[in-house]
Amino acid sequence: MRGLAALAAIATLAAAWLLPWDRWTAPFPAHMIRHMTLVAIAAPLIVLALPRLTEWLAIPALAGMLVEFAIVWSFHLPGLHNLSAFGTAWFVLEQAAFLLAGLAVWAGALAARPLAGAGAMLLTSMHMTLLGALIVLSPRPMYLICGQDLGSQQLGGLIMLGIGTPVYLVAGLWLVGRALHHLDTQEAQA
Repeated sequence: MRGLAALAAIATLAAAWLLPWDRWTAPFPAHMIRHMTLVAIAAPLIVLALPRLTEWLAIPALAGMLVEFAIVWSFHLPGLHNLSAFGTAWFVLEQAAFLLAGLAVWAGALAARPLAGAGAMLLTSMHMTLLGALIVLSPRPMYLICGQDLGSQQLGGLIMLGIGTPVYLVAGLWLVGRALHHLDTQEAQA
């Protein structure tokens, strides 16, 4: 299982960073594909491949969620996003921060008691949904990378909604299921 998760994580990171997303879509949707691939797909695969990462990070579930929230929202403020869109060093910093934020939230949630982890996942789903909705519903482009193309910004927001919302929601519900199974097991043993 760990080996498969490691191969999938490597493939996912390669896809995020090496595929020419900017050729296939506008720059802002390409940014969102990379962003969501890092935090919602690669990060949990890395945590599953390297279970000791949860011990090494030793971050409570809520703290991981708050770190992820702060990083994601900060890099989606127009000023910081514009720096990362047009500066290589800022882009590298943004990508590293997204991956570390994803690792923090997933490691914290998967190492915690299931209901605490579920809470972190569900809160992450909620803030990703809110940010995606704000990006989609903005009456004008918020980012220089979009130029005057509101449609590319809206597509980027939809990508965030389409990946982030269900991934974190399903993970949260899975953790709730684990908690309920644990309770059933305890009742059966009593």
